[in-house]
Amino acid sequence: MWLQKTIVLKSRSRGFHLVTEELLAQIPEIRRIQVGLAHFFIQHTSASLTLNENADPSVRRDLETHLRQLVPDGAAHYVHRLEGPDDMPAHIKASLLGAAVSIPIGGGGLQLGTWQGIYLGEHRDHGGPRSVVATLNGETF
Repeated sequence: MWLQKTIVLKSRSRGFHLVTEELLAQIPEIRRIQVGLAHFFIQHTSASLTLNENADPSVRRDLETHLRQLVPDGAAHYVHRLEGPDDMPAHIKASLLGAAVSIPIGGGGLQLGTWQGIYLGEHRDHGGPRSVVATLNGETF
C-alpha cells in the first residue's frame, strides 16, 4: 500500500512543538499497515521536523534557547534580510535540523521509542500554517 497526503499544521509561535498526534490524526490509514515506513517532509525553508523528547516540555524550551544563542536573529554578517531579522536564522536552523523524518511502522502505528515524539521546529516569529507531506508505504493487515 502507498498513501500520500499533505497535512496542514496550524500556525504556531516560534519554538519547538510536539506534533505527533496532530500528524497521526490526519493519517488514520496507518492503522491498516502491519509493517512499513512513514515519511514526513515539511515544505518550508524556515521550519524543520525532528525527533526528540515527548514528555518534558523543558527539552523543547532548552532547544529553542540554545538555537537562539547558536544562530542569533539579526547578526551583522547576514546578507539575506528581506523578510526581517528572523528570516536568515530560520533558514540556517531549518538546514541544521532538516526537513524530514522517517519512522518505521509496525502493528498499525509508528514505532517511536518510549520518549520520542515528532517536533515541528518553528523558526520564525510568525511562520503561519506549515504543510507536511506524509508518505506511508507498507504491507497491510
